[in-house]
Amino acid sequence: MGNLFDLTGKTAVAIGGNSVLGGSIAKGLAEHGAKVAILGRNLEKANKVVQEIEENGGKAKAFEADVSSRDSLEEAADAIEQWSGGWDIVLNAPGKNSATPFFDLDMEEWDDIMDVNLKGIVVTCQIFAKKMIEQERKGSIINISSVSSTTPLSKVFTYSVSKAGVNSLTQYLAREFAPHGIRVNAIIPGFFPAEQNRKILSEERIASIMNHTPMDRFGEPEELQGAAVWLSSDKASSFVTGALIRVDGGFGSMTI
Repeated sequence: MGNLFDLTGKTAVAIGGNSVLGGSIAKGLAEHGAKVAILGRNLEKANKVVQEIEENGGKAKAFEADVSSRDSLEEAADAIEQWSGGWDIVLNAPGKNSATPFFDLDMEEWDDIMDVNLKGIVVTCQIFAKKMIEQERKGSIINISSVSSTTPLSKVFTYSVSKAGVNSLTQYLAREFAPHGIRVNAIIPGFFPAEQNRKILSEERIASIMNHTPMDRFGEPEELQGAAVWLSSDKASSFVTGALIRVDGGFGSMTI
């Protein structure tokens, strides 16, 4: 069974791999044999993830990139191609959030969040998937969505809309890229406290979350690794594309 999840010889590009969740997934891919390019605006954080991967016997390199800038992503793609020759796995894990109420929301903030969470993934897929197709490399694209994409949450209006767009984009690209042997899926994480959402996690909100989470706890970042490794493996998930995989402690199964 172990061979089903062996990523040896694969190269993964982790956009947002310097974040808590993206970094944890990147480490999981490296632990299963993939060489990982860690992309992020904060090169210091990206290098920290690289160091942790290397200390565990893996291979990785940090690249500076701003997901809201096409030029920045294209430069990073060229640098990664020189480093590895190409890639087989693309992890899209950028994330930006805001707790601004709907009537206080201005279009500058809207555009800023959309540029990272949705437009950034569109541009990333244009750049990195195109290179895969040109090189005739089959592989896997994994987009990170959110529970708020299917059940809109209070206080995160723009974030919820952007992640709903990620779900739609994932299923569209699954159809678009299937003839090229590229699978496109999304992981829908539940509540994994990280930098971008701690500011809205009041005691009252935490209690509400727990009341709607059958497993009655937050997720640990490492608990996303299994789904990501499975979706990255051409053997283990060879017939899986266009899927929205929940890793949410049962949050999506709750109603009242």
